[in-house]
Amino acid sequence: MKNSLATFAAMAVLTTGCAVETPDTASPPVTIVIHGGAGALAPGRYTPEKEAEFIAKLNEALDVGYAILDDGGAALDAVEAAIVTMENSPLFNSGKGSVFTREGKNELDASIMDGATLNSGAITGVTTVKNPIRLAREVMENSVHVMFAGDGADQFAEQQGLEIVDPEYFYTEHRWKSYEEALEREKEQKDSALPIDYKYGTVGAVALDAGGNLAAGTSTGGMTLKNFGRVGDTPIIGAGTFADNKSCAVSSTGHGEYFIRLTIARDICAQVEYAGKSVEDAANDVIHGRLETLGGGGGVIVLGADGAFAMVFNTDGMFRGVKSADVEEVAIYGER
Repeated sequence: MKNSLATFAAMAVLTTGCAVETPDTASPPVTIVIHGGAGALAPGRYTPEKEAEFIAKLNEALDVGYAILDDGGAALDAVEAAIVTMENSPLFNSGKGSVFTREGKNELDASIMDGATLNSGAITGVTTVKNPIRLAREVMENSVHVMFAGDGADQFAEQQGLEIVDPEYFYTEHRWKSYEEALEREKEQKDSALPIDYKYGTVGAVALDAGGNLAAGTSTGGMTLKNFGRVGDTPIIGAGTFADNKSCAVSSTGHGEYFIRLTIARDICAQVEYAGKSVEDAANDVIHGRLETLGGGGGVIVLGADGAFAMVFNTDGMFRGVKSADVEEVAIYGER
């Protein structure tokens, strides 16, 4: 089914509340769910050829992550591997495909969380680390802290032996053109209002391994024209990323300021844990209820400890996919 336009057409009708409830068994199916950002993704936005590229890369990320789970590997490893695959692609706003700040730079954020221990790591404003999600995991596992920022985060990456690149590595022509268009649009409007495309864009993954452990991770290049020092929801545990074996794992994508104010990821897991809601009901309540009421847009992927999942958004679309022994699906568009 992978990569064919026919399959894409069939999968493109996935709804935002897609969820699968698994039987009550002792061993929930190993599962991985990913996203590549939400936004103004109405049908017709991309050519069939470009759609096929997105679908192929989503499938690749799913395959890489699921192979780890299927081989008995840890949810954390699957999440990291899937996100690295998307960070290395210029298609998504993370790693290689990151957008530009107002100063014309690329500044990257990421976070990761272990649902078994609640350990987490995050970085923000890095400029030389090829794979920010790897650095977030280093912070989690090899420091006494949860978050490093800016130059300090880059220095820590060097100390840990991560791959360091020249900032030019993150340059892509299509992101630079978007940056120039955003500057021109702002000048013409004489204000800071930007279209949805310039505000959203993230990649993320959530996974459930054979040991019943959950993990979540998120990575982004941030917001086009973001001002100096701006931090979005991606590196904020509880807003952009959250995982707890007692409830669920969440990775967010959207207008970060709203996700921070609403602690989107933690709220969803809290509703699952304390109110006994399904992951689908909790995600719908937060995204179509609290987020929309406040005026924000975006989406989430959610995976429960029982293997149930949801992919919910209130924008025109969200790059997304899921893979387990029972289901393998990818999509871009869908009902809001």
